[in-house]
Amino acid sequence: APAGHFFAGKSYAEIYSDIRNSIDLCHRDGSLKRGVASDPGYYIHQDKNLVPLLEDLRVSGKKIFIVTNSLWDYTNIVMNYLIGGKTGAEKSLDWLDYFDVVVTGSAKPRFFQDNQPLFGVEPASGFLHNTDEGNPMVDLDSAEDDLESMEPVPAGKVFQGGTYKIINRMLQTESNSDILYIGDHIYGDILKSKKTLGWRTMLVVPEMEHEIEVLSRNAGVPQQLFQMRRKRDAIEDQLQRMSWKLNSATGKKDASFTEEDRRDLEAQKQALEDQHAVLRDEHSKTMAKFHKEFHPIWGQLLKTGYQNSRFANQIGRFACLYPSHVGNL
Repeated sequence: APAGHFFAGKSYAEIYSDIRNSIDLCHRDGSLKRGVASDPGYYIHQDKNLVPLLEDLRVSGKKIFIVTNSLWDYTNIVMNYLIGGKTGAEKSLDWLDYFDVVVTGSAKPRFFQDNQPLFGVEPASGFLHNTDEGNPMVDLDSAEDDLESMEPVPAGKVFQGGTYKIINRMLQTESNSDILYIGDHIYGDILKSKKTLGWRTMLVVPEMEHEIEVLSRNAGVPQQLFQMRRKRDAIEDQLQRMSWKLNSATGKKDASFTEEDRRDLEAQKQALEDQHAVLRDEHSKTMAKFHKEFHPIWGQLLKTGYQNSRFANQIGRFACLYPSHVGNL
């Protein structure tokens, strides 16, 4: 059915509520992740430069970690595809060799400020181990598994839940500023980790690649718009002075200001008003065309007219870096 059929007769608040509830539901019931897991290649961009990047970081002595809200089963599917292009029965745990710590089910942004129960994850089975008491916990869907066959909690690298302190402890960092955290969510990843912990942050903004390409292709347009606006402002100043002179001379009944002077000034004023109208229309059309180059509705991502957008202000405050892709690191 056409999109309008679903939204007919609804207010913007109701439409927002419906969309928000639908998004929340597909996350809660697992339908979104089941769809991705069934065909990772359809939904996930596999970057051939990712593995070389991870190898270079490890060779240079850097320690690498993952903190994700996804649970282990989905994390394992995604990382197998990203690192080795593996799906289905081909999946393995080889991708873990590139990372020192993997935290799943982190519940960000709570991970950056609240204490949560921390469990060790047994990668081969997905079993959870209570790291406080040492008692194993079993996935409810696997109740028939033999608990006695489970090995003691290993000094592993895969966890679920917990808090940022596990990262500091496992990586043995001396200062929070030693950590560069890379994420794609301004609030869930970047704002809290920067504001609360003082981590270095890198926000992945995929739209930046397109934004930069459009700016390069229209390199002279911003200056053109600036000059048009400057000229428009100058005409507005002239019009204001002419209006003041006309009103002042008429009110004071200045004898030196003749009827002919008044007609000449009004004619000049009308000519400037016509020029201003043409310039304003040209400026408006040029601005609209320029913004549609970025996005047909929202325009430039980091601008609202001539002002920085709210998103741009948040990036400026909380993101140390903001490339279009993690590979830009």
